[in-house]
Amino acid sequence: MISLDQLSLPRQLDIVFRALDEELTGLDSGIVFVQIRNNVIGKFGIRHYPVPMKKVMESSSKGLTETQRSSFRLMALESLKLKKHWTHGEITYDFAVRNNMIVVDSTLESNYNLASLMIRYPRTTYTDIQINPS
Repeated sequence: MISLDQLSLPRQLDIVFRALDEELTGLDSGIVFVQIRNNVIGKFGIRHYPVPMKKVMESSSKGLTETQRSSFRLMALESLKLKKHWTHGEITYDFAVRNNMIVVDSTLESNYNLASLMIRYPRTTYTDIQINPS
């Protein structure tokens, strides 16, 4: 069996969107989130709006069509090109159907842990630092 760390991040994201495909068929707005640790997707899902706004309720949309879901997946994969030099974080895709077109806004958030960075640097104390009064 292949482990997740053997798969590229775009391939993992493709698997995520295929897993969420059925749920996306019933939604016309929400947020898809993907949490990444060591370039491996751990937690993912959809935050959807349980009480739609009146304007959305009046819309005739009954969820994303197959074409819209395919476009959404391609836009999400394309947004990975903006991820540079970080391995931990979260990516969110805020989506909505407007005039029968899907609109997607992605947010890429990198996360760092200072404790893990401190292991790499030598520890100096204030007494080790020579202050030269001038």
